[in-house]
Amino acid sequence: MRTYHCFWLLFWAGQPHQTFLTPLSQRTSGFPEKGKVLVLSGNSKQDLHRSKRSWMWNQFFLLEEYTGTDYQYVGKLHSDQDKGDGSLKYILSGDGAGDLFIINENTGDIQATKRLDREEKPVYILRAQAVNRRTGRPVEPESEFIIKIHDINDNEPMFTKDVYNASIPEMSDVGTFVVQVTATDADDPTYGNSAKVVYSILQGQPYFSVESETGIIKTALLNMDRENREQYQVVIQAKDMGGQMGGLSGTTTVNITLTDVNDNPPRFPQSTYQFRVPESTPPGSPVGRIKANDADVDENAEIEYSITEGDGYDMFGITTDKDTQEGIISVKKALDFESKSLYILKVEATNIHVDPRFLYLGPFKDSATVRIHVEDVDEPPVFSRPAYIMEVKEDVLIDTVIGTVTAQDPDAAKNPVK
Repeated sequence: MRTYHCFWLLFWAGQPHQTFLTPLSQRTSGFPEKGKVLVLSGNSKQDLHRSKRSWMWNQFFLLEEYTGTDYQYVGKLHSDQDKGDGSLKYILSGDGAGDLFIINENTGDIQATKRLDREEKPVYILRAQAVNRRTGRPVEPESEFIIKIHDINDNEPMFTKDVYNASIPEMSDVGTFVVQVTATDADDPTYGNSAKVVYSILQGQPYFSVESETGIIKTALLNMDRENREQYQVVIQAKDMGGQMGGLSGTTTVNITLTDVNDNPPRFPQSTYQFRVPESTPPGSPVGRIKANDADVDENAEIEYSITEGDGYDMFGITTDKDTQEGIISVKKALDFESKSLYILKVEATNIHVDPRFLYLGPFKDSATVRIHVEDVDEPPVFSRPAYIMEVKEDVLIDTVIGTVTAQDPDAAKNPVK
């Protein structure tokens, strides 16, 4: 496809000749039959010294990353003083002149000798002049023009990070902001769609979505539960050309972690617990441990135990082991097997940090029954009185009975006393 550019080069008022650039048929190599022409105009030596000339900037356009085997054709300089007899010579100076850009001093044709990269340098400013070949004196004032490198889509979008890490609370609402990813494209944002980036999600659906223009990642699924799945890996693609076919693309990985909220109540793994304790156990001694399980973590799993009912409410107590989140049952008062050998308690486990948002999931507590059996201990016989007083005459005969003491075995077995 041929692209036409029109350039105008104007004098200040008072010059006898108007200067202009003719329309250009863009070429990539060789010399043109009808090329872009920058016309240099002057009338005489008198005109040259009489007044200064001011040139509008004129532009040639050149595609970057030219891959042809010949030099890339840029354009043509021409002076209206050139009669075609070879008496004039064209001179080029400025950015890259003589190295990157060369000029045919006879014809004024300009060519680029190397591949150009707009991302390295987008604009070159050069100066052109026509001089008398024999005297070396200029027949035209020096004029300045621009070679602007037109962009091609040769740069894929690049994300600012290879890997993003983000976290959100579990059970978040749909549309909750997670993180924003950003990709940049080194192509020219003012020319075409080469630098217009569109985001899409390649991996991570249906859990997450990404806004195509902003790169903002949001939740897309309701009730994502950390206890079911904690880690997600999302792959985001950034594609230039507005996402159209043929655009270049880059990807990045987003690691998303669901953080815990208190959405799980404690639960006892069994409804009844059995313990045995000797009646001789002193107050303050532990009887046993029970534990309610909580699927949450950290402070959301902290539990407080209490005895809420039972005939042993005054005889036993329970405290919480902060390290293991177990309930420790202990003796509060002295036990007596003969008085009572079985106590039944109702123990409750309650979350300390309750989140009001999840109260609809039910009460954040659970209860269990604890049966404590008091075991008999072989106790010494007990006399019927703490002290006995007996009187005896001084002349009593040997083996005379002077009184009786009695003792009984306090144990349930009622073993005989000797």
